[in-house]
Amino acid sequence: MGGFRRFLMQGELVIIAVGLVVALAFSTLVKAFTDSIITPLVNAAQGGSSSQGLGFTVNGQFVAVGVFIGAIIYFLIFMFVIYFVIVVPYRVYMKKRGVEVFGEPTPTMACPFCLASDLPKGATKCLHCASELASGG
Repeated sequence: MGGFRRFLMQGELVIIAVGLVVALAFSTLVKAFTDSIITPLVNAAQGGSSSQGLGFTVNGQFVAVGVFIGAIIYFLIFMFVIYFVIVVPYRVYMKKRGVEVFGEPTPTMACPFCLASDLPKGATKCLHCASELASGG
C-alpha cells in the first residue's frame, strides 16, 4: 500500500489530477453556456418558428446542423479555456523548475536518399535507409 500511496502523491500525478478536475468543471460551465446561449442563437439564425432548430429533414429524420455548430463552438471554447487556464500556467511553473514542457520541437533534417524528414540535426546515418549522410547536419 505504501508504494501505491507514493505513486499517487507524486507531484506530476497530483498536478494532472487537479488539472483534470478543473477541466471537468470548465467543461460543465462551457456546455451550459453553449446549450443555453450559443445553440439558441445559432438556431435563431434559421428564422421562422421551427422548434427543432437549424437543420433539415431527410426521409423523415431531422439533421440538427445547429446542434453540430454548437458542439464545434463548445469544443473551441473549452480548448481555449484549458490552454490558458491549465497549459500556460503549467508551462510557466515547470520553466521555473528548470524543465521545458510543450516547447518547440527539436530541429530535424531530411535524408537525401529516402527523403525521410525526421532525422535529428547532426545525424551521420539515416535511421530509415541506413545511408551515410556526408554533411552530418
